[in-house]
Amino acid sequence: MNKKLLLGVEAIGQGAIDGGISGVYAYPGTPSTEITEYIQENEVAIGRNLHRQWSVNEKTAMEAALGMSYAGKRTLVCMKHVGLNVAADVFMNIAITGVNGGMVIAVADDPSMHSSQNEQDSRYYGRFAMVPVLEPADQQEAYDMTITGLDLSEKLGVPVMIRITTRLAHSRSGVKLADLARKENSLSLPADPLQFVLLPSNARKRYNKLLGQQTEFLQLAEQSDFNLFVDGIDSSLGIVCCGIAYNYFRENYPGVSPYPYVKLSQYPLPEKLLKQLEYQVDEILVLEDGYPLVEEQLKGFFGRGKKILGRLDGTLPRAGELTPDLVATALKIERALQEELPGTLVNRPPALCKGCGHHDTYRALNEVMEEHGKGKVFSDIGCYTLGALPPYNSIYSCVDMGASVTMAKGAADAGLFPSIAVIGDSTFTHSGITGLLDAVNEQSNIVLIIGDNESISMTGGQDSSALGRIESICEGVGVLPEHIHVLESLPKNHEILVDLLKREIAYNGVSVIIPRRECIQKLSRKKRNIL
Repeated sequence: MNKKLLLGVEAIGQGAIDGGISGVYAYPGTPSTEITEYIQENEVAIGRNLHRQWSVNEKTAMEAALGMSYAGKRTLVCMKHVGLNVAADVFMNIAITGVNGGMVIAVADDPSMHSSQNEQDSRYYGRFAMVPVLEPADQQEAYDMTITGLDLSEKLGVPVMIRITTRLAHSRSGVKLADLARKENSLSLPADPLQFVLLPSNARKRYNKLLGQQTEFLQLAEQSDFNLFVDGIDSSLGIVCCGIAYNYFRENYPGVSPYPYVKLSQYPLPEKLLKQLEYQVDEILVLEDGYPLVEEQLKGFFGRGKKILGRLDGTLPRAGELTPDLVATALKIERALQEELPGTLVNRPPALCKGCGHHDTYRALNEVMEEHGKGKVFSDIGCYTLGALPPYNSIYSCVDMGASVTMAKGAADAGLFPSIAVIGDSTFTHSGITGLLDAVNEQSNIVLIIGDNESISMTGGQDSSALGRIESICEGVGVLPEHIHVLESLPKNHEILVDLLKREIAYNGVSVIIPRRECIQKLSRKKRNIL
């Protein structure tokens, strides 16, 4: 038996390799990053020379994956939940164009926002686009579903989503690998030359085709081995367990459950299985890690006054990730309380690493902003977002990738002065360039600070797409060369940076200042590898 001990994200990566992909496309984002990293480091993937480079953002990743699918090859595209927002345009449209080679879209949601700016449930996107969604309960299913998803995608001619959450992504279990891996597809162009041309006349035909496939998607969910109904002796309550919630339920009933239940891991909702449960029980408890998607659907699905319990009625908390203890409470099971941590142990808030160049940037920025007052510095998503916390308290926004630039522009449009944006090198290329172009086109009075640590540091130190090219990119979109400045972010350059900030704030137009110093963690890893 060929088995590996894998994280949930690694199981998806291994499943994609064994499922015959020719490439993976992604932008780093916790908790999805390690899917791509696993493929990048896998000997088989290296030997087959699979495409495994990072993309600039999630939208470009999904579009490139679609291009590989267009050419007949199988592909995997990976992102975290907020990354799907970035890729939503292409995602909604490829549900209509369909695919040629099989395409699996792996999305890792982050309930409780361990490393994210919001808590959202990607199953809603799958339902919105009307494509099949697979939600594994464990690492073995994550592996199996990736292979099945690629097969299913080619059979149906549509993309298939795999949705996982943080606990499954970053927990480890033994996974039995397939006896025989799929071979990569040969090049083959779409049989229909208009399949990917979404002119309105053709798009209407493609959309009607997608609508006509919904019955088949439903039938496949009804027949899926990933969905099952298990009877019980106590008909007072029925349970619907979605994805990883099945593990939490089984943890509370390691033997036989007294209640009948449905394990739900392939969508759309399997009507027959759920009705089989409904007919036998008085009430239904829905266990799902994320939003109450299934709970909401069941409230209208049965339409006969059956009481549905879950996140909406307060049986489970509305926010945050699901846990075995919360499931136990919902089931009225008493569990031994965990020992409290000693009173001497306190939470340690996150902080910038010692030696990080962002320290020096914020020290200079704070000194300059003393005469201008607080609330005039917009920021973005990255380790530099910690500048919002003590001891710096330098920044006042973190909304979505690239919003620092456009929010600063909008505030300047409103008359705020000075209006300053702080963004990282990778976030700048991900979503900041277009905002800078807006500012240049209108000659907005903003100062843009691009903290260049030559790394996507928050997700493990991947190379930035802008490595060595930020100043040329800024000049290319129209920032005047005399208002683009690069300096090394070091304590010895403090006065130089202070003077530079003062001078560019006084300039009525777009200025870019690039404090540059390699990420201290990335540099440390380099030195360890050398030694």
